[in-house]
Amino acid sequence: MRARKSLTIRRAGSKATKAGEATMTRIFSYTQPIEADIVDAYCALQKGFTDQFVYYRKDRPVRFMGMGRCIALPALDGIECELEGPVGQQPVFFSFNRFDAENPSPTDELFEAFPRLKFMLPEVILVEDDRGAYLQVNSLSPVYPGRIARFARQAAAAPRRNRRTIPFKLEPDSRDAWRANVEAALDAIGRGRISKVVLSRRQRLEALEPFSSKDLLVNLIDGSARGTVLLYRYADVFFCGCTPELLVRKRGNEVESMCLAGTCPAGATEEERARLADELMADAKNRAEHDHVVRFIREVFNRTCYDVDVPAQPGILPLTHVQHLCTPARARMLEGVDLGTMKDDLHPTPAVAGTPVGEAQMLIRSIEAYNRGFFAGACGYVDGAGNGEFSVALRTGVFDGEVGWVYAGCGIVEGSVADDEYDEIGMKLKTVLSAFDGGEVPSACQPTERVDAAASRSTRSVAADEDSRTKVSPAGTSCEARHAPAIDPSLGTAETLADVTNDRRHTSDGGAR
Repeated sequence: MRARKSLTIRRAGSKATKAGEATMTRIFSYTQPIEADIVDAYCALQKGFTDQFVYYRKDRPVRFMGMGRCIALPALDGIECELEGPVGQQPVFFSFNRFDAENPSPTDELFEAFPRLKFMLPEVILVEDDRGAYLQVNSLSPVYPGRIARFARQAAAAPRRNRRTIPFKLEPDSRDAWRANVEAALDAIGRGRISKVVLSRRQRLEALEPFSSKDLLVNLIDGSARGTVLLYRYADVFFCGCTPELLVRKRGNEVESMCLAGTCPAGATEEERARLADELMADAKNRAEHDHVVRFIREVFNRTCYDVDVPAQPGILPLTHVQHLCTPARARMLEGVDLGTMKDDLHPTPAVAGTPVGEAQMLIRSIEAYNRGFFAGACGYVDGAGNGEFSVALRTGVFDGEVGWVYAGCGIVEGSVADDEYDEIGMKLKTVLSAFDGGEVPSACQPTERVDAAASRSTRSVAADEDSRTKVSPAGTSCEARHAPAIDPSLGTAETLADVTNDRRHTSDGGAR
């Protein structure tokens, strides 16, 4: 465990640091409420900023859209924040971390353009939470009132955003090369070096007309993808996607994570859903894969927390196209442990690297011909009180407005079939590719098969499709299997479907890789 200093927060007008005390980086943060849709406001304001940061949960209002860069820091030690304005909103530091920061292999030319920064505080942040919408302006000196007023006017006058379809083509990657990679992984498994490794594919995308980070962001937020929308733009390059996988969430000393591994089809009827869920619960291979993740997260929590609650038996996370074994994890952190400690200890999990994690990560370096960059990295935010959350950056891509790379992966275990896994990844790529689709959101409970003509045509039903989702019909009946114990990921607890009443269900998504 590592102990870290907390930020020093003081309201404007309170006593400043005494003379002779250690020098601290001083930040002034002014926050006021606004009457605006923060996505519309972002679309109006973002034109003036090349640096942009977004962490936007679609299932509930935990949403931060940052523009500009006030300051970048290697750590959050020695920070003094003065809160100004009518709302005591903590400043929000964004953090986008690579999957394997120590990998000596170079990243692609787009990822290589990003600076290696740890924590970034935007100049302007649009915030939405359960209380409402807010405008936050951050500065290294007292915030100029005229700047606040100008941004507030622009946000209030923002027109309704529009979606746009961007035609594109994908360059196919080599299926033979993938087979060779899987063969190498299975050889390592057979020799006992590892028991699981998560391999990925990437495909080069070329748009048929120029596009912007705003175009993709709006399509991900307003489209069918479910999960948390991520964006990190630096000058002309940007990384974005919509991930279903929470890594860690902290509020006070309470911390949450989730173990997601083991997959089966959702089924076409309620009866088929129930049968497939029972089969998944009884399947030894899927249960063993799931247990790798559960044991890892339980060990981390036991080392850093108390009151650890990781159920002995998984539940079923029922989605539109697939169902997953799912075990929530909750605990209270020990004194001296913070969100950064938990993030570093949990990432990467066996769900994105393999088992054992360290050995699997070394194998990934030797098998994959590229460095993953931010793909499958831990991306999120920490606020001035030390609260925040990180998600695993799955179903993502990196772009420059004309070309880009899209990424997805899957777990390889004993018995994996290379062609099946290749097709599964093709299904998973649908989420990031949906960022180029400006079509309408599908109606409740209707499966979505809208994919660009250049995208994968795979029909493998077992794929862990990140466009899978739990929807609520207009009549209030959830599209879920009413059978095995189920998990509502927005609640962070294991409950039976009988306990999850219709009026408490949230639209959500989950999955792995």
